[in-house]
Amino acid sequence: MKADRLGSFSDGVLAIIITIMVLQLRVPEGHELDDLIRSTGVGLLTYLLSFVYIATYWNNHHQMFHLVQHVDGSMLWANLALLFFLSLLPFTTSWLDQSQFATTPVVVYGLNLLVAAIAYFVLQRAIMWRQGPDSPLRRAVGTDAKGKISPILYVAGILSALTIDRGGPVGVGIALACFVGVAVLWIVPDRRIVRVIDQADRT
Repeated sequence: MKADRLGSFSDGVLAIIITIMVLQLRVPEGHELDDLIRSTGVGLLTYLLSFVYIATYWNNHHQMFHLVQHVDGSMLWANLALLFFLSLLPFTTSWLDQSQFATTPVVVYGLNLLVAAIAYFVLQRAIMWRQGPDSPLRRAVGTDAKGKISPILYVAGILSALTIDRGGPVGVGIALACFVGVAVLWIVPDRRIVRVIDQADRT
């Protein structure tokens, strides 16, 4: 299968995920700004966080598959695993919102982010294995500092929510700070793959 077919399918799934998330936002009962903040304010913040994650995965996925010509079965299944875990984000985001950041929903949200990151890592490795020792993706990823830091922050956030001030705001606050930190880390443009693509176009 050509890589563009897989990319188009993934684009469609991610677009649906974003649409589902925004449809879960509650419409304010009143017509004032206070009504919006009281009924939808938290939901808008959790939606924004999850939207940034989905947008980041779409951006990196899109760039990564510029370096792929053909896909095999291992890539297909790894990509489907990634999409499966990302498709759970509307559910975990909604639970996070409706619970007002209770411990268990925060932990589940963090686990959702963690397994999605692992699935993306597996997809990367499947592509590198298919491309062989001269893999352009391997050259583009390099040491992958962001990819290594992200799961550490996810685990730190999950453990904080479970062990620090159990049932109180401190552990949950640390966990949310870790999750937001990862999102901010990946918002910063990453030019590694773009540079490899540009080099390939010039040769």
